[in-house]
Amino acid sequence: MTMLDAFFRIHDFLVEHSSMPIRRLLMDEINWEDRLIAIKGGRGVGKTDFLLSRAKEIEQQWKEARQQEEFTSKKKRKEAEEVRPCLYVNLNDFFFTDHSLVEFAGKFAKAGGKYLFIDQIFKYPTWSRELKRCYAKYKDLHIIFCATPVMPIDEENNDLKDIVKTYNLRGFSFREYLNLQTGLRLHSYTLEDIIQHHSSISREICERVQPLKYFKAYLDHGYYPSYLESKSFEAALLKVMNSQLEVDVLMIKQIDVACLHKLRKLLHILMRDAPCALNISSISEEIGLSRATTMNYIKYLKDSRLINLLYMENKNFPMKPTRVYMHNTNVAKMIFTREVSPEDLYETNFYTAIHGSHKVNATDRSAMFVVDGKYYFDVREKASVRDTIRPTAVAELETGRGNQIPLWLLGFLY
Repeated sequence: MTMLDAFFRIHDFLVEHSSMPIRRLLMDEINWEDRLIAIKGGRGVGKTDFLLSRAKEIEQQWKEARQQEEFTSKKKRKEAEEVRPCLYVNLNDFFFTDHSLVEFAGKFAKAGGKYLFIDQIFKYPTWSRELKRCYAKYKDLHIIFCATPVMPIDEENNDLKDIVKTYNLRGFSFREYLNLQTGLRLHSYTLEDIIQHHSSISREICERVQPLKYFKAYLDHGYYPSYLESKSFEAALLKVMNSQLEVDVLMIKQIDVACLHKLRKLLHILMRDAPCALNISSISEEIGLSRATTMNYIKYLKDSRLINLLYMENKNFPMKPTRVYMHNTNVAKMIFTREVSPEDLYETNFYTAIHGSHKVNATDRSAMFVVDGKYYFDVREKASVRDTIRPTAVAELETGRGNQIPLWLLGFLY
């Protein structure tokens, strides 16, 4: 058995037993012809299953191609059957302590491989330099790798700048959650479509399903795919959050493990108070860190997708944000020392739904948020009798009217 055979055996088992219960919208947004692709995403959002699902698609397409005219002769059919077009590999395998990624990719390419899917790449010390070498050496090889949000990609990485295409995989949108729960195939809408046509769009959707019946459950547990498993969702999410702290922040950012307790305490303080303004002096004193270190740690929590920071327009880190939100409502509800108010959950959900593909800022106007510098939004629990003067996301509203847009409908942006 060759070295590649052993990896293909693992690949076959994982592909066969992987499960992506719905087709993620990102799958059709990626240009799979690019030769170096990074799939960035927070822990627990399904990056591994995403890679395995794409590998399964490629293998199915390859099998179908064998049936076409170009593979009619016995010789060509045999040659085609011997070629494996794609391979998933996890770099936590001990093989890579003694062999280089460039060497491995070369053997795979020489065997006729076209698509190499790489997981846990951050555990390989020279990952970016060797990806660059693979890109230069193997012109017919496509490499797709998972990246945690804190890893330097794109403009932050001199090795990969100008050659890697980066895509972000987020947790389930409300649309995806609703499709999973109902078996429907409801499609996404642009923000402009929703703002201009939310009344007709929401009525059309409500003819097929009652979204508000599912919205509270989504806020509780619907963002992470782990809710589909039978084990405790809270225990699974707690494990994800601790991995974000211990691996994404401590290990990748190379912070002394002795600082873990202070990092955990900082996150607890933010969970306890968010959404909130930041009192850096008070927080620094409470956890025993300098102001500068505290701000850096807050940035790391944001980068690892545990929190979101809301800034005024044209302001950003290292300036102090206007408000801090948890990254999503599932994380917000993981604080057990207080009851998170519905209003706080709705604001958090608005930010989570919008900011993945739009710029969200605080504003000195009376509105709560400004989106893309032009749409001023409020967020409310209940609809007003009279119409509002600006777009308002209303939580307990099934179909839109006037400027009052159902908050659940903003979960259809992806």
